[in-house]
Amino acid sequence: MRAVVAVVLFVSALHAGIWGLLQEKIPAPDFKGILPSLSYTPFEPHHVTDLTTDPQKIRADLKTLSTTTRAVRAYSSGEGNELVPAIANEFGMKVTVAGWINKDPDRNKREMDAAIELAKRNSNVNGIFVGNETIYRGDQKVDELIELIKKVKSSVNVPVSTGEIWNIWLEHPELASSVDFIAAHILPYWEGFSDKQAVDQAMIIYQKLRDAFPGKRIVIAEFGWPSAGYNLKDAIPGPFRQAVTLRNFVSRADSIGMEFNIVEAIDQPWKFVEGGVGPYWGIYTAAREPKFAWTGPIVNPDYWKLATIALLVGILLSLPILRLSQPTARQAFLLAATANGVGAWAATVFAFWNTHYFVFGSAFALTLGMILLVPLVLIAMARIEEIAAVAFGRPPRRLLTKAKVAEITTEAGPNYFPKVSIHIPAYFEPVEMMKQTLDALSRLNYPNYECVVIINNTPDPAFWQPIQDHCRALGERFKFINAEKVQGFKAGALRIAMDRTAADAEIIGIIDADYVVDPDWLRDLVPAFSDPRVGLVQAPQEHRDGDLSIMHYIMNGEYAGFFDIGMVQRNEFNGIIVHGTMCLIRRAAMDMAGGWSSDTICEDSDLGLAIQELGWVTHYTSHRYGQGLLPDTYEAFKKQRHRWAYGGFQIVKKHWRRFLPGASRLTPDQRREYSLGWLNWLGAESLGVVVALLNLIWVPIVAFADIAIPDKILTLPIIAAFIVSLAHFLSMYRLRVAIKPGQMLGAMIAAMSVQWTVSRAVAQGLITEHLAFARTSKGGLSRMSIEFQAFWEAVIAALLLIGAGVLIATNSYKQITEIYIYAAVLVLQSLPFLAAVAIAILELSRINSFQFWRDSAIRTAELIGLRPVALPTSAGSSQPVASEVRREATN
Repeated sequence: MRAVVAVVLFVSALHAGIWGLLQEKIPAPDFKGILPSLSYTPFEPHHVTDLTTDPQKIRADLKTLSTTTRAVRAYSSGEGNELVPAIANEFGMKVTVAGWINKDPDRNKREMDAAIELAKRNSNVNGIFVGNETIYRGDQKVDELIELIKKVKSSVNVPVSTGEIWNIWLEHPELASSVDFIAAHILPYWEGFSDKQAVDQAMIIYQKLRDAFPGKRIVIAEFGWPSAGYNLKDAIPGPFRQAVTLRNFVSRADSIGMEFNIVEAIDQPWKFVEGGVGPYWGIYTAAREPKFAWTGPIVNPDYWKLATIALLVGILLSLPILRLSQPTARQAFLLAATANGVGAWAATVFAFWNTHYFVFGSAFALTLGMILLVPLVLIAMARIEEIAAVAFGRPPRRLLTKAKVAEITTEAGPNYFPKVSIHIPAYFEPVEMMKQTLDALSRLNYPNYECVVIINNTPDPAFWQPIQDHCRALGERFKFINAEKVQGFKAGALRIAMDRTAADAEIIGIIDADYVVDPDWLRDLVPAFSDPRVGLVQAPQEHRDGDLSIMHYIMNGEYAGFFDIGMVQRNEFNGIIVHGTMCLIRRAAMDMAGGWSSDTICEDSDLGLAIQELGWVTHYTSHRYGQGLLPDTYEAFKKQRHRWAYGGFQIVKKHWRRFLPGASRLTPDQRREYSLGWLNWLGAESLGVVVALLNLIWVPIVAFADIAIPDKILTLPIIAAFIVSLAHFLSMYRLRVAIKPGQMLGAMIAAMSVQWTVSRAVAQGLITEHLAFARTSKGGLSRMSIEFQAFWEAVIAALLLIGAGVLIATNSYKQITEIYIYAAVLVLQSLPFLAAVAIAILELSRINSFQFWRDSAIRTAELIGLRPVALPTSAGSSQPVASEVRREATN
């Protein structure tokens, strides 16, 4: 334990050290003077245009700004701007007033009259702007704007101009002739220049204007850089980039005597209408806090607060490591590193929430995204924990290996042969398949057992009569029951079998009708029941028809993962899932649990959990003691998975109260295994579909409203979770499942392909209480459906890929990184749906046959000369030529 504590502390210290190493301290020119001008509007967040602005708020703002700037620039003469000159005068500040000009002549007149009146009544007004980017927006023609400027000039004694983007002045020299000074807007961000190019670009443009208009007063009426939002080509917003850019600009502008105005004084959260960066141009936050210092290295003042959050969350999430039973140092290291990684993400989320402004829509989207991401993060952590346990932890200690079986058999003694009653339920099963099952049971190397064959709801004698005859031929060990109108699905049939079970049977065995058991099944596993605490022993499923087709081959590999990975790990905590075949249950435990229940369609898992809730010990072996048959078709494979998922959700609804403290004898480890197991399967698949559909719905908003998903806190974690899932699958299969790489890849595709199926089952479980039990078609009796078995998966996959294409196409100009990442997420989310489409197509194609690949290999070898071409051999007489054949045919 000391070593584990040391590892956890070491990882936390390493985490703190990484925060220390990554702390940014960026040098920039110091500016110790007062800025000449800042853009200022007194609008409140969520402002309404006719809202009466509080003069005290303006007074507080200007008092704060008076320590930073000598003047402020307004953009309108209403909506509170009319109060600014008088209040600014209290602090010795100048004001450039303005009239907002658009296409409404009446409003324009009111704005101009108000601006003129402000200039006449306030001696601290140092100029008037007639409109702002009016030509750029197309609200006025150049000659119309010139007329407005002339009218204002004739009414005041202060300089008059209009604010326009720099190229407008170069394109319309007549406009420059009509104003007292050129007020040019230079905003390199909107031109896609990087922050490193921004100041140089401003200086180049400034010189162009001086060259174009020699002797004319030139004012850079807007220069700035946003502290947050989306990139535009190479222009990337950010607090450090803003600080460095503005300090560099102010230093260079001051050195050459440039007149300029910084846009803007205070963040305006309502400016989401100007895109993602709209609210973030201020050098003060909306809370009126300075974003950066004008002297000294540029640092994040909240950096160590965020580091503390990251470390505390990391340490908190590392505490469960101390509860593990004998973890290794490497196992503890990986788990602690994961916990601290999640801590760093939590700090990033906090920083984003603390430095961004939200309207209702963005706040709702972020909140919903976080609600969905928290379980996704827990799932990823659970998978990393399994990787750590299997790759770096100690080998399984409770697994019933052959060596352990031999040890238990010795301890049980040579005469321990309690009676076993093996139950074989069947419903319209192929006769020859069932005969194989019964023949294998007759060969069991165990002296004290019986077999109860219960065929239910199968009126056709062609299915039950031969089995009845076969049971008679096999002898008195075999009891045959043909039960009609059985209620309660498979569980109902098993209850009838229990009624016909020998009174002295202590152990009940259950196998499916397609299973051919190993002769040593009972001899090896029954001795485990010599421990009176043991209530259940489970052996894995295996299949003997994996070579039937490529589809069956990969399906068999997918099944193997559950039995060689998940079940082995759950067994370490006495938390295995009972899966209805190759299972041995102590009769007393079954009776205590209430026997087979029909209120779920997974009666086996339901009973297994009920037995564990009573405190019985369970055991698992990964040795294959029997082989069954795979589902006949992909449709049958999906129906079986749907039944498992729907039944699993029924079990969650039925048993969740027994997971509460004191409600059952489940241990904390058992509660944890079941809870994480349900979350890792039902939750992960459902979340995957829900998030994919929500992302699909969000595509038009991202593509056409410039509202992307924050990458660091929402989209990148989705990609990280996908990478964790991929690493988990590949590493677990390589370490635990003895299959070839090609089959492993196919198994991964098969596992992904049922995401939609499982999510549908969970959705149906939310709104319904019961569905009919669907038998899994095996043994070759069922035919492939004429319907395409992945229609809805194909539709969703196509929509996700189209959505990704739309995002990329609409982002070709702005090149916003978050949108490209979002498109990549959509592509990743399409993979499970494409996997279903691929298997559905594979099932219908020739390439599903192994013979096709063998023939193709032969033809390829012949084509490249690695194998001689096989020529037809002579039969002793020459073959007739075509003309002779035709002649014979006419005779």
